[in-house]
Amino acid sequence: MRWIRAAGRGLLVAAVVLAGHVSAGAGADPGSARGGGRGPMTLATAGDLTGYLGPLLEGWNRGHPDERVTLVELPDSADEARAQLATGLRSGDGRYDILNMDVAWTSEFAAAGWIAPLEADRFPVDSFLPPVLDTARYGGRLYAVPYVTNAAMLYYRKDVLDRAGETPPRTWAELERQARTLAPRHGLGGYAGQFLPYEGLTVNATEAVYSAGGSILGDDGRVAADSPEVRTGLGFLSRGVRDGWIPREALTYKEEESRQAFQDGRLLFLRNWPYAYAGASGADSRVAGKFGAVPLPGPDGPGTSVLGGSNLAVSARARHPESASDLIAYLTSAPVQRMVLTEGALPPVRAELYRDPGLIRRFPYLPTLRASVLSAAARPKSARYEQVSLVVQAVVHDVMAQHREPGESARRLARELSAVTRRG
Repeated sequence: MRWIRAAGRGLLVAAVVLAGHVSAGAGADPGSARGGGRGPMTLATAGDLTGYLGPLLEGWNRGHPDERVTLVELPDSADEARAQLATGLRSGDGRYDILNMDVAWTSEFAAAGWIAPLEADRFPVDSFLPPVLDTARYGGRLYAVPYVTNAAMLYYRKDVLDRAGETPPRTWAELERQARTLAPRHGLGGYAGQFLPYEGLTVNATEAVYSAGGSILGDDGRVAADSPEVRTGLGFLSRGVRDGWIPREALTYKEEESRQAFQDGRLLFLRNWPYAYAGASGADSRVAGKFGAVPLPGPDGPGTSVLGGSNLAVSARARHPESASDLIAYLTSAPVQRMVLTEGALPPVRAELYRDPGLIRRFPYLPTLRASVLSAAARPKSARYEQVSLVVQAVVHDVMAQHREPGESARRLARELSAVTRRG
């Protein structure tokens, strides 16, 4: 199970971050910097902890000896990998040819002119799960190609619910009731997500807001945070800590800490990514064979997950953009996407794989994951996404720590986000 646990870590830290270089400037045509466009490439990754990526790239190198790709590993942490990429790209460094970015970075990198727009007809975009394409577009143009997707699921202790004659929650009210009443009877914490102030908290908070029917930034980039829906989403998270069905310890959780808590038999419910399924099914798990996974609940029915994963882009300073585009097409082809799932335990972007009977037998969560992805939404799009996320983290952590009320927090969120977007 070592590689499965590693796959989980790789998924949460960067969903396999690949990096590289392409043509010049925002809105530039990748052909304008080609100069032939073919030759060796560099592809960087934020720690290939699964070990599957090297063999995958060797398949390309065997067939393309004059266009070999070299793997460069960045730090494991997604935040550190982004900082390293941004520093190099901002300075005009051309070490990287292909960027495999967290899906939330597409808008920022495109607006900065660090990645080049792509020709959609070169890639199998019609074969992708529809929502994932939205994360790869900015300003109406395709700036990246989805490589790995992700959507959250609600993990639950099936054995506990079965004994109580209960079904998995479909609404927040059902989740709260079961977490508040059933969990203590079995010595369990009620519900946890990823509530430490980092990108995971931005994701969890955004899911709560989306599930309540609200948004943090509108489609036009305008701040929409001071609304009844945002107050409802923040209230759900704050109430959980106040009433005790979200353990205070969960305010220190990232993906791995929360996965371990569920896997060790300390939680009734957990919000996490699909990688946690493998760990919870392992030989060292106390809940193996005793849990299930369903879509996230919302106020009145199924909720909305934030789309995770990574997108492949061509750097605006790529030496060989034609080869880079062909490599992206290879990495998103059906055979390679199957290996992304079977060898890397990462959710693929091609729709047909989620209906494959053999894959469903091996990965029984695929139908639930497909439903979650199809109903998921992208994080707020902003050229200043990093600053947007930092504001969300600070405000939401304060409200969950009971330092501020949800209404006051929504107003603060709107005020601070307005300052960020004005600077943009």
